[in-house]
Amino acid sequence: MATLQNSPSLHRTPVLNSFTKLHKQNTYHCCRKSNSFLVRAEQASATSTFFPSQDRSGRRQVLAAGTIASWALLTNQHSVSFAAENIKGFLPVTDKKDGYEFVYPFGWQEVTIEGQDKVFKDVIEPLETASVTLFPTVKQDIKEFGSPQQVAETLIKKVLAPPTQKTKLIEAVEHDIDGKTYYTFEFIAKAPNFTRHALSTVAIGNGNFYTLTTGANERRWDKMKDKLHTIVDSFKLFKVYD
Repeated sequence: MATLQNSPSLHRTPVLNSFTKLHKQNTYHCCRKSNSFLVRAEQASATSTFFPSQDRSGRRQVLAAGTIASWALLTNQHSVSFAAENIKGFLPVTDKKDGYEFVYPFGWQEVTIEGQDKVFKDVIEPLETASVTLFPTVKQDIKEFGSPQQVAETLIKKVLAPPTQKTKLIEAVEHDIDGKTYYTFEFIAKAPNFTRHALSTVAIGNGNFYTLTTGANERRWDKMKDKLHTIVDSFKLFKVYD
């Protein structure tokens, strides 16, 4: 994999730790066991014991119906994963160790950047990237850090853009996926020779604070915005079991 020395995404990893320290006020640990749901599809068997009066054709029909029903149940339970894999023009990423998944545009390459867990970028446009960063936290919910606007402003000014860039928060919203709260926000970061239009989504799970950020040069925003929204909308956390 290639290595980048500079990145338009997360620049100062040490600031991430200071971000959490700003919010450590009489916190307590709360251990909660998540219920795990295991879907098991058992192969249907049609034997003369259960269908003594049916002919062979009838038994094949019943067997086929049972198989289809089981497959449909599995598809329903894993609809998010199947949908992610079938988005045209995108490739799925699943990190089983750290417990997150998302999609990125076909043709982007994975690169290595110190302090970031995973990064994908366009081979031609350097500002078109998708990166994931995580760091430990004792918080249980993103709401404990504040409102979407408060969290977005703090991250943009202290983490997502260098201090030399002029930033502007455009929008910050809250949404839930499978009972977990995510904050998603849109912002602009202006440098002397370029302007980056970006999207980020943040959430807490597995004892970590997760941030996915993607963006593009402002001049390409209209062309790229739908793809970038697809990336952030696909980001989802899942429970990691030791």
